Amino acid sequence: MQLINGNVIAQKVTKELKSEINQLTDSFPTVTFVRVGQDPASVSYVNKKVSVAREIGIQSQLIELPESISKDELCTQIDALNADSNVHGILVQAPLPAHISETEIFNRVAPDKDVDGFSSINIGKLCQEDDTGFVSCTPAGIIELLKRSEVETAGQHVVVVGRSLIVGKPSALLLLKKSIDGNATVTVCHSRTKDLGAITRQADILIAAIGKPYCITADKVKPGAVVIDVGINRIPDPSRKSGYRLVGDVDFDEVAPLCDKITPVPGGVGPMTVAMLMRNTLKAFYKNR
Repeated sequence: MQLINGNVIAQKVTKELKSEINQLTDSFPTVTFVRVGQDPASVSYVNKKVSVAREIGIQSQLIELPESISKDELCTQIDALNADSNVHGILVQAPLPAHISETEIFNRVAPDKDVDGFSSINIGKLCQEDDTGFVSCTPAGIIELLKRSEVETAGQHVVVVGRSLIVGKPSALLLLKKSIDGNATVTVCHSRTKDLGAITRQADILIAAIGKPYCITADKVKPGAVVIDVGINRIPDPSRKSGYRLVGDVDFDEVAPLCDKITPVPGGVGPMTVAMLMRNTLKAFYKNR
């Protein structure tokens, strides 16, 4: 079994981006993060993104808004960022309060500044295999992990467990692409799939992104498979100062001995999501400068 170390691979990606950014002379990429409310996970995620951006030379600003903000007020804020030529990328951190439609807000961001890749236009470009758009950061990170870990996708049976617009669907589309990093046969499963294990046991590459801790157990994995665990779930742990620990959708201790390669949680897909955001921001800079 080989561990796919997302921290190490993400550091390689950000080092490459930093080298490219260091060669810029007249202007530099700028990304704006918009966070609504004080959700602890969102605060942590955004702080990490700001830190990595600073480290590699991307300028960033954080706009913190109250949870009580109206949809119209938030849209006005996004419209101002869309019109600001000094802002190359915009990221609205999910989740948003229940009274605001995430889909509507994601679509409010100008497509050429949508570094999260969540807008209908960018998802449509992905469907059309149009590389001028932005790809959602976590799916892009999965592809990068597979590529840099020398995992062949062409002709392989990939099973994606999860159908979200953020991970499951775009991951399936990327792996279906007629490209060196795609050309896979893809099956998508979800919470309503009957006899999940019968399908996941067919996977040469299994991507778990359903948001349920330890959903994928040893009896659901084919020996020799490559397993990518996207899940980040908090479970109680009285031994930790925080009172919880992070686990994936895969029962790592059970599954790892069966695998050819596997990602851990934490330290697998998570760091790649941030690295791909930085790559998208640099791409947005080239599109918008």
